[in-house]
Amino acid sequence: MNTEIPSINLTHHFLIAMPGMQDGTFNKSVVYMCEHSERGALGLVINKPSEMTMKGLFEKVDLPLGRLDLTLCPVFQGGPVHTERGFVLHEPIVLEELLKPNDPIYASTLSIPGGLEMTTSRDVLEALSTGAGPKKVLISLGYAAWAQGQLESEIAENAWLTVDADLHVIFDTPVAQRYDKALSLLGLESWMISPDAGHA
Repeated sequence: MNTEIPSINLTHHFLIAMPGMQDGTFNKSVVYMCEHSERGALGLVINKPSEMTMKGLFEKVDLPLGRLDLTLCPVFQGGPVHTERGFVLHEPIVLEELLKPNDPIYASTLSIPGGLEMTTSRDVLEALSTGAGPKKVLISLGYAAWAQGQLESEIAENAWLTVDADLHVIFDTPVAQRYDKALSLLGLESWMISPDAGHA
């Protein structure tokens, strides 16, 4: 009998933690998947704010924050890996006269199929400090990562629900509502999913 888990690609999807997830990092979390391949997966938790605001982060890296709209926005706890590093999830910026479409303008940017970019280089913060930069932005410290086959195993064990990502959940939905909003993309509400799924 072939017990191999079928290959899936969850790039530009949400992972929604099932109620039984006890891990403090991922309990009731929504993870935006930036990359998923046969080698593993990488994502950012989008609904776990830290105590730091964007203003505080910019002070920490010795930059002014030239965007009043971002001053009080939280910096998120993106996951347990490299929690000292910043990851900036943002809409793509294309300078038509300089670049071909899909060419990132920052030094270290991952273009995510589906329409977003994730930048880890300081130049995106420098752009925001001048009042420029991407209009829609989410900054996290740390990220979530899975080794080869690990995420597929967790999904097979009913740890996660998956759904196509909706950018309104990331950028336009109040943080406290993001879990329920992500569930609603599947036509679900939190009371409908039992922590004991599969043990009826």
